[in-house]
Amino acid sequence: MESNIFGKRLYFGVLLFTAILLTIAYYLMPFPPLTILEGQFSENSQNMDLYITETNKTTKTHQGTNSVIASKGFWTINSIGRLGNQMGEYATLYALAKLNGKQAYIPQAMANYLSPIFRINLPTLHESMWNKVHWQNYQLNDWMEDRYRHIPGDYVKLTGYPCSWTFYHHIREEILREFTFHDYLIEEANTFLRSISKGQANVTYVAVHVRRGDYVEVMPNIWKGVVADKVYLEKAMSYFRKKYSNVVFVVTSEGMDWCKDNIDASKGDVHFSGDGQSGSPARDFSLLAHCNHTIMTIGTFGIWAAYLAGGETIYLSNYTLPDSPFLKLFKYEAAFLPEWIGIPADLSPVLVRK
Repeated sequence: MESNIFGKRLYFGVLLFTAILLTIAYYLMPFPPLTILEGQFSENSQNMDLYITETNKTTKTHQGTNSVIASKGFWTINSIGRLGNQMGEYATLYALAKLNGKQAYIPQAMANYLSPIFRINLPTLHESMWNKVHWQNYQLNDWMEDRYRHIPGDYVKLTGYPCSWTFYHHIREEILREFTFHDYLIEEANTFLRSISKGQANVTYVAVHVRRGDYVEVMPNIWKGVVADKVYLEKAMSYFRKKYSNVVFVVTSEGMDWCKDNIDASKGDVHFSGDGQSGSPARDFSLLAHCNHTIMTIGTFGIWAAYLAGGETIYLSNYTLPDSPFLKLFKYEAAFLPEWIGIPADLSPVLVRK
């Protein structure tokens, strides 16, 4: 009887001593510094795995809690502007995070904007997490600088309106894969192009994007500049008519009435998208990007359409006065690829106003 009691006491004593040793070892062991991010997850959340950041190639979560352990950190970027701005921000984040060896996450607002159009692959940072992270804001100019190769910080939010090929052109093929259209947009674009070819073979499609909208007032009144005029479009279209024997122009714009009044369609080679009405940005953009060459005016929408389309691009150059405040934010050489063809704008309207 006494030996059984002694044996039990010895057994529990060994267990207690072992537990004490393990506890001491746990607290003395040199673990890497960890940051705990509180998340609001649901069992059926499709994005749950997107919150988990690798810790030395190993991902850990607290059992029985909604906390995620992360030591490596991650980067994001502001989601501002319309389609062209969103694409520029996405591509810049993708390139700079990769250059600095960081994991990139996009805001939910950017995912909402881009994912219905493209098969983007960067993970999404849910809105419930956004305000829980102590971000280090890092302002970007709209051109690549050497200092961006070594941006300090684990939780960095890039800010600004970056949309320059100088950030991401060195990984062009990766960026083009990120901006792969969904099948429904590809099919709609190809259906329209086939319909205007009228059964002809070897048609050369030239996208024409005419940016007007708010720029009609903003450029002369704020930026001391102009938008594209009728003469510019005639010169650009003449270039392609002389170079290609069977050319078809596809015009998109948010100012389609102006286009129909100022673009000569009498030759039968000009087609206005959407039956001459302004279409949705996604469908117009896909249509432009599926053409062979591009005539653009101003704005990031046209820049990205040309970048995705490839081929030759003609753009409006020198469309602001030399003392324009716009040039503190924008560099022509950082916006337009060197091989693109610039046609100088007629600045006489703002010269007269000045």
